[in-house]
Amino acid sequence: MRGWVLTPGDVVGLGPGNPSGSRAGIRRPAIVVTAGRVLRGTKRPSGRHVPRTLRHSSTEVVIDPDEGNRLVAPSSAQCQHVRSVATTRIQGRTGNVGPVVLGEVRETLALLMDL
Repeated sequence: MRGWVLTPGDVVGLGPGNPSGSRAGIRRPAIVVTAGRVLRGTKRPSGRHVPRTLRHSSTEVVIDPDEGNRLVAPSSAQCQHVRSVATTRIQGRTGNVGPVVLGEVRETLALLMDL
């Protein structure tokens, strides 16, 4: 992470951490949803796993690839799988989903958590 700072909406690669189960050892993309004011002082940003399998679920936000997010195919943010991850698992930033998609992800998270 040297040379750059996490910002809300960043698409980052997450390393496997402590591998377990059937998904061990796979690098996964995620969206940083943590508030900017928290990121400036946190060591544990929240990430949203961004798979390429589109299920069209009400708990997922579909993201079309563009120059900002640098995704290679239409993807979806699985908001039902939000979690905190250690910054040591972040293996680089590939892009940013922008304020519209980030807002959709946060709105879906708020509905899921009844906030």
